[in-house]
Amino acid sequence: MSIPQNDISRPDKYDLLLQKMDRFQELVDQKNQLQEKIASIQQEYQERVRPLEEELETVIRKLDQNLAKLDTVPEEPPQAKKGYTRYGRGQLGVAIKELLRSNPDKRFKPKEIADALNTKGTSVSLWFNKYGIRDEEIRRIPVGRGGKRFLYTIRENG
Repeated sequence: MSIPQNDISRPDKYDLLLQKMDRFQELVDQKNQLQEKIASIQQEYQERVRPLEEELETVIRKLDQNLAKLDTVPEEPPQAKKGYTRYGRGQLGVAIKELLRSNPDKRFKPKEIADALNTKGTSVSLWFNKYGIRDEEIRRIPVGRGGKRFLYTIRENG
């Protein structure tokens, strides 16, 4: 029986398998180290953020309390000189939309809206020119020559 002569300096299949396993083990070790670093950074982040979140919650709670005190605005806007109703910031738009919603089939001129809300027609026209143009709920219908006058109604889907 003759034993084959192999070159001892050349790695055999077992040596190659061990080399692959060593490389695999190195990658597993590297993965574990990175996971530990990430976990420690996350814990440090939580420790730093938690007090800030608690402080933010306290400030929001105080804001809500102060807002509740400010929300005690009277239902009816105060009467202005000459019997007209003056609307505060944002109240005119809300009143106009409520009027349009309550009469969805009717088309209004700014003067008709002003009469219904007991305010000046110029205030209503200015509101439409400044804010009503961008409002998605309000449909603006041009009438008359040159399309410079408009009727207003509420959109059906909005």
